[in-house]
Amino acid sequence: MREYLEPGRFIDSDHPRVVEFAEQRRGTSADPLAQAVSLYYAVRDEIRYNPYSFSAEPDSLTASHALQAGESYCVPKALLLAACARHCGIPARLGLADVRNHLATPRLLELLRSEVFAMHGYTELYLHGRWVKATPAFNQELCRAFQVAPLEFDGLGDSVFHPFNDKGERYMEYLADHGQFADLPVELFFAHLQHCYPHLFAADSLFMSGDLQAEALNMKRIDS
Repeated sequence: MREYLEPGRFIDSDHPRVVEFAEQRRGTSADPLAQAVSLYYAVRDEIRYNPYSFSAEPDSLTASHALQAGESYCVPKALLLAACARHCGIPARLGLADVRNHLATPRLLELLRSEVFAMHGYTELYLHGRWVKATPAFNQELCRAFQVAPLEFDGLGDSVFHPFNDKGERYMEYLADHGQFADLPVELFFAHLQHCYPHLFAADSLFMSGDLQAEALNMKRIDS
């Protein structure tokens, strides 16, 4: 378990900013499961999900960068949860998968030119003798805007995206699992993204700006 407890380049659990956040959000219980649950909700709701924060700069993927920015997307948020867990002595690792029908707006789908969201990130925590999946990507306010129940986590069972929204419509489907890693496999990560979205990596094209939550709220107002 040593590699799942030590700091990494991207799971920088020894960064002062991460250490402070983990200490303040781990709760008062000495039980690792209770601490993991507390950390999950802190990362889920205090760091806003915004895929437009994506950058081809590797340093933008670190746990500490997500914490400093106050917003990020699924991979850095998963890395942040893993980093906080490791600081608290809970073995943690990163999982990567391709998914379809991610929470998205027409603008984001047009930008990606695909309904497949490659390299979606989640966290695996070792609790009570087994690996448990935790997905802290979508904050509560964003889920409310998309009319989807926020994903809960109790530390006992896997917490992955619900396959249906509150209207019974399918919105999440896992297509391929790339595996679990002690730290972000940065070469594999960017190579697969470039294969899936070559237009985003063309010269001078990788510039994304926007606010997914604001777009979702605007869509909701239009629908009402």
